[in-house]
Amino acid sequence: MKPFHITLIFLFIFNLGVHAAPDESRPLRIIAFGAHPDDVEYQMAGTAIKWAKLGHKVKLVSVTNGDIGHWRMSGGELAKVRTAECKEAARRMGPNVESLVMDIHDGELMPTLENRKKIARLIRDWKADIVLSHRPYDYHPDHRYVGVLVRDAAFMVTVPFYVPDTEHLKKNPLFLYFPDRFTRPYPFQADITVAIDDVMDDKVHAIDALITQAYERGVFGSEEKMKKDRLHDLAFRKKVLHGKWKARNGRIAGKYKDTLVQWYGEEAAEKVEVAEAFEVCEYGRMPSKEEILELFPFLPQE
Repeated sequence: MKPFHITLIFLFIFNLGVHAAPDESRPLRIIAFGAHPDDVEYQMAGTAIKWAKLGHKVKLVSVTNGDIGHWRMSGGELAKVRTAECKEAARRMGPNVESLVMDIHDGELMPTLENRKKIARLIRDWKADIVLSHRPYDYHPDHRYVGVLVRDAAFMVTVPFYVPDTEHLKKNPLFLYFPDRFTRPYPFQADITVAIDDVMDDKVHAIDALITQAYERGVFGSEEKMKKDRLHDLAFRKKVLHGKWKARNGRIAGKYKDTLVQWYGEEAAEKVEVAEAFEVCEYGRMPSKEEILELFPFLPQE
């Protein structure tokens, strides 16, 4: 993992005098793109809740409708169910969070010019300060192509005559990647790691709304597994869900402990049990450390 202080020096020099600090007179505006109806919630619901609790605005976008992501149902029926689940998850995350599920078939997303323009319009219409997505190096083609589309929109959202039916952004947002386990062409490198211990229960409560994925196991489920998982027992299944996600986000906290130390200090970082991590995409805004602290106001302020 690259030392973040070195990265910040490079980014600050590259960015010197080009990008202004965020406008403190309005809430921050964050938009996150995931391939399927559950990806963004899984990756960054805790951080989204922290932004929302401070009054900032978060939009969670599922670029495909997830219409083949289940073992029992598919098509329009499944797309409607998963859209409703995402809306409920966003509602549970707070009034400053909203959900959008795009009408693109699961497994059929392509990195076309038309889709890049759709992504650019959404970023512009949201007037985003921060944009998050998968990296373009993931196992699933939909994940990869979301990463490609968002990355390729990174500069274009500032070009006045690109998609001229929407107003261009005056400054480029900060583009961030979600973590993954893949190492080629290079592994995920955490630049920002956020402690979510204080909102872990809130994250699990939001994920609990994604019944087809969190409990019915999506494409990997079955009637037998549902019985084994005791899905009829609400208290039991939520306890299992909490344990699963505490373990998953606990692994992130452990793997990127060095980055936690950089942002929280060694003493506070040792107390962090669960976290979410993000990598800066160099195609977007190149932030200084001070600007990251403004964009992530729940990080310890120096």
